[in-house]
Amino acid sequence: MRYLSTRGHVAPVGFLDAVMMGMADDGGLLVPETIPQIDAAMLQRWKDLSYQDLTLEILQCYVQDEISRSDLRSLINASYTGFRHDEVVPVRQLDPTHFVLELFHGPTFAFKDVALQFLGNLYAYIARTSQAQINILGATSGDTGASAIEGVRGKEGIRICILYPYGKVSKVQALQMTTVNDANVLNLAVEGSFDDCQRIIKDLFADVSFKRSYHLRAVNSINIARILVQSVYYFYAYFQLVKAGHRGSFEVSVPTGNFGDIFAGYLARRMGLPMDKLILATNENRILERFVNQGVYQPAEVRKTYSPSMDIQVASNFERYLYYLSEENPEVVRELMQRFHGEGRIEVDCHKRRQVQSDFAAARVSNETCLDTIVDYHERYGYLIDPHTACAAAAVEAVGSERTPTVILSTAHPAKFNEALALRNLAGPYPREIEALFSKPKFEKRMAASSEEIQRELIHFLG
Repeated sequence: MRYLSTRGHVAPVGFLDAVMMGMADDGGLLVPETIPQIDAAMLQRWKDLSYQDLTLEILQCYVQDEISRSDLRSLINASYTGFRHDEVVPVRQLDPTHFVLELFHGPTFAFKDVALQFLGNLYAYIARTSQAQINILGATSGDTGASAIEGVRGKEGIRICILYPYGKVSKVQALQMTTVNDANVLNLAVEGSFDDCQRIIKDLFADVSFKRSYHLRAVNSINIARILVQSVYYFYAYFQLVKAGHRGSFEVSVPTGNFGDIFAGYLARRMGLPMDKLILATNENRILERFVNQGVYQPAEVRKTYSPSMDIQVASNFERYLYYLSEENPEVVRELMQRFHGEGRIEVDCHKRRQVQSDFAAARVSNETCLDTIVDYHERYGYLIDPHTACAAAAVEAVGSERTPTVILSTAHPAKFNEALALRNLAGPYPREIEALFSKPKFEKRMAASSEEIQRELIHFLG
């Protein structure tokens, strides 16, 4: 298995090189040269596997012989030992057609743990087996930072720097990052939006000389390993529906701002998962919803919402989808991205728009609808959801099918967003792991939204 850049100016690389490269050196994103095809017989063989064993089978398709099967199994098992549920990502049935895939049972109570626990262990494996120096640089809109830090803190041969928008993440999200006082961890609170943080990350990775000199590695979903690992739980959810007696296709509703989690579902469907509809749920930052419904991709001002992890305008994984929408033509992708950087806008024709709308349905969820949905699910099912999950649930009501079984991706534990839940008198007690954060000292440094200043701070940190 080899990996190609969406922009076509990087020689094909293997899996481990793709992980280490992160963002492609030509500014594009890496994608598999071919997508493995999973037929009905393989689905039948896999349906009773544990989550760990299913992850092994799917990742083996992409890793092949670059990591031995026994080593890959060990990495996977080590990655999920710290999860609070034996199934890792259990499926909760709410009624005959509504299911919730709980992705928040990892150490930081967010779905990012599913991929980043593995990626942290994978980086440690690479550092150990190849004596590679690994300096991780990432941006977070809330959850990625804490999950990435938890995945690598204290690991020999790895240092990590995380950028996050100051004052624009939840209190718990900030505490999960800033109460870590490990020598290999640096938190930088950027005075700007997540899009500013993401722009800085891309600027630094685009400086190939700097990237190579300081051995920078990506932890955001621009790293293809993140996408591959997240594709597993779409298969796992399907198998739980089969065990519940459902046959045929199903739908999945995904709260997304950076297009990574839903792209993982898109990849799973291209692999052969019988998924009928991918529902793209956004909050009031609706750039992706507008693209699906109107064919226009054009950023606007970032709006602060109750679902801060989705307060994003420029979705870093969107280019991967453009690659497949352009029939895997890197020249077309280059032209589109040049147009976007020059004009701040991409618009597709009617033919392409029909293709987009066959791949996704999309709905924008307002702040008030988000909170109303939390109340509705609590009253109807006795089940408390966080604001991001509420966006996915509200999108099902807007564009889902009434009779088709639908899986709602629950991306965070509700306690991480008690400030929003308190607005409807639903804030509950914190889990003890979160409660303990409030009494710990904080370690962070505030920075201007400047690539040059962040670069200087990185040089000082990395030595």
